Amino acid sequence: MKINDVILRTVTKIVVFIILTFGVELFISGHNDPGGGFSGGLVLASALLLLYMTYDIETVHKGIPFDFKKIAGLGVFLAVASSAVPMLFSNQFLNQAKGEFVLPVFGATELSMVLLFEAGVALTVVGVVVTILLTISEDVS
Repeated sequence: MKINDVILRTVTKIVVFIILTFGVELFISGHNDPGGGFSGGLVLASALLLLYMTYDIETVHKGIPFDFKKIAGLGVFLAVASSAVPMLFSNQFLNQAKGEFVLPVFGATELSMVLLFEAGVALTVVGVVVTILLTISEDVS
Protein backbone atom coordinates (compact mmCIF):
# COMPACT_ATOMS: atom_id res chain seq x y z
CA MET A 1 0.00 0.00 0.00
CA LYS A 2 1.47 3.32 -1.07
CA ILE A 3 1.03 6.28 1.26
CA ASN A 4 -0.46 9.37 -0.38
CA ASP A 5 1.71 12.24 0.84
CA VAL A 6 1.04 14.83 -1.85
CA ILE A 7 0.70 17.67 0.65
CA LEU A 8 3.99 16.81 2.37
CA ARG A 9 5.88 16.61 -0.93
CA THR A 10 4.38 19.84 -2.25
CA VAL A 11 5.12 21.78 0.94
CA THR A 12 8.63 20.30 1.09
CA LYS A 13 9.50 21.65 -2.36
CA ILE A 14 8.57 25.17 -1.24
CA VAL A 15 10.13 24.94 2.21
CA VAL A 16 13.41 23.49 0.92
CA PHE A 17 13.79 26.47 -1.42
CA ILE A 18 13.18 28.86 1.50
CA ILE A 19 15.63 27.00 3.77
CA LEU A 20 18.33 26.95 1.06
CA THR A 21 17.88 30.67 0.46
CA PHE A 22 18.18 31.40 4.18
CA GLY A 23 21.26 29.16 4.44
CA VAL A 24 23.00 30.98 1.62
CA GLU A 25 22.11 34.34 3.19
CA LEU A 26 23.54 33.19 6.54
CA PHE A 27 26.69 32.01 4.80
CA ILE A 28 27.23 35.23 2.83
CA SER A 29 26.56 37.61 5.71
CA GLY A 30 28.72 35.58 8.12
CA HIS A 31 31.93 37.60 7.93
CA ASN A 32 30.12 40.85 8.80
CA ASP A 33 27.11 39.71 10.86
CA PRO A 34 26.22 36.64 12.91
CA GLY A 35 26.26 33.57 10.72
CA GLY A 36 28.97 32.15 8.53
CA GLY A 37 30.06 28.79 7.30
CA PHE A 38 29.05 26.71 10.30
CA SER A 39 25.53 28.01 10.83
CA GLY A 40 24.92 28.39 7.10
CA GLY A 41 26.16 24.83 6.56
CA LEU A 42 23.82 23.48 9.24
CA VAL A 43 20.86 25.23 7.65
CA LEU A 44 21.81 23.92 4.20
CA ALA A 45 22.19 20.40 5.62
CA SER A 46 18.76 20.65 7.24
CA ALA A 47 17.21 21.34 3.83
CA LEU A 48 18.87 18.22 2.43
CA LEU A 49 17.75 16.18 5.41
CA LEU A 50 14.16 17.36 4.89
CA LEU A 51 14.40 16.04 1.33
CA TYR A 52 15.74 12.71 2.59
CA MET A 53 12.90 12.44 5.10
CA THR A 54 10.20 13.30 2.57
CA TYR A 55 11.49 11.22 -0.34
CA ASP A 56 13.49 8.02 -0.18
CA ILE A 57 17.29 8.02 -0.38
CA GLU A 58 17.43 6.68 -3.95
CA THR A 59 15.13 9.43 -5.26
CA VAL A 60 17.18 12.18 -3.65
CA HIS A 61 20.43 10.64 -4.92
CA LYS A 62 19.06 10.74 -8.46
CA GLY A 63 18.41 14.48 -8.14
CA ILE A 64 21.52 15.28 -6.05
CA PRO A 65 24.21 12.82 -7.18
CA PHE A 66 26.95 13.94 -4.78
CA ASP A 67 29.13 11.87 -2.50
CA PHE A 68 28.90 13.85 0.72
CA LYS A 69 32.13 12.33 2.04
CA LYS A 70 33.97 13.91 -0.88
CA ILE A 71 32.16 17.21 -0.25
CA ALA A 72 33.36 17.16 3.36
CA GLY A 73 36.91 16.45 2.19
CA LEU A 74 36.73 19.26 -0.36
CA GLY A 75 35.53 21.59 2.38
CA VAL A 76 38.42 20.72 4.68
CA PHE A 77 40.88 21.18 1.81
CA LEU A 78 39.37 24.58 0.90
CA ALA A 79 39.46 25.81 4.50
CA VAL A 80 43.03 24.72 5.09
CA ALA A 81 44.26 25.94 1.70
CA SER A 82 42.68 29.37 2.11
CA SER A 83 44.29 29.58 5.54
CA ALA A 84 47.72 28.45 4.35
CA VAL A 85 47.99 30.58 1.18
CA PRO A 86 49.11 33.68 3.15
CA MET A 87 52.13 31.70 4.36
CA LEU A 88 53.36 31.61 0.74
CA PHE A 89 53.54 35.42 0.86
CA SER A 90 55.43 35.57 4.20
CA ASN A 91 52.31 36.20 6.27
CA GLN A 92 50.91 34.29 9.21
CA PHE A 93 48.60 31.28 8.98
CA LEU A 94 44.95 32.44 8.80
CA ASN A 95 46.00 35.96 7.80
CA GLN A 96 43.17 37.08 5.53
CA ALA A 97 43.61 39.32 2.51
CA LYS A 98 40.86 41.33 0.90
CA GLY A 99 40.42 43.47 -2.15
CA GLU A 100 37.81 45.42 -4.03
CA PHE A 101 36.92 44.23 -7.51
CA VAL A 102 34.58 45.55 -10.17
CA LEU A 103 32.29 42.74 -11.25
CA PRO A 104 30.17 43.10 -14.42
CA VAL A 105 26.73 42.76 -12.84
CA PHE A 106 27.40 43.66 -9.21
CA GLY A 107 29.72 46.64 -9.68
CA ALA A 108 32.32 47.38 -7.00
CA THR A 109 32.44 44.36 -4.68
CA GLU A 110 34.74 43.62 -1.77
CA LEU A 111 35.98 40.04 -1.70
CA SER A 112 38.20 38.45 0.91
CA MET A 113 39.82 35.12 1.71
CA VAL A 114 37.37 34.80 4.59
CA LEU A 115 34.70 33.88 2.05
CA LEU A 116 36.79 30.92 0.82
CA PHE A 117 37.46 29.80 4.39
CA GLU A 118 33.76 30.03 5.26
CA ALA A 119 32.87 28.11 2.08
CA GLY A 120 35.20 25.34 3.22
CA VAL A 121 33.61 25.26 6.64
CA ALA A 122 30.11 25.19 5.13
CA LEU A 123 30.97 22.35 2.75
CA THR A 124 32.56 20.40 5.60
CA VAL A 125 29.53 20.82 7.83
CA VAL A 126 27.08 19.84 5.08
CA GLY A 127 29.16 16.81 4.11
CA VAL A 128 29.68 15.57 7.66
CA VAL A 129 26.08 16.08 8.84
CA VAL A 130 24.52 14.40 5.80
CA THR A 131 27.06 11.54 5.90
CA ILE A 132 26.42 10.89 9.59
CA LEU A 133 22.66 10.84 9.17
CA LEU A 134 22.78 8.67 6.04
CA THR A 135 25.04 6.23 7.89
CA ILE A 136 22.63 6.12 10.82
CA SER A 137 19.67 5.56 8.48
CA GLU A 138 21.50 2.63 6.81
CA ASP A 139 22.01 1.01 10.20
CA VAL A 140 18.33 1.41 11.11
CA SER A 141 16.98 0.00 7.83
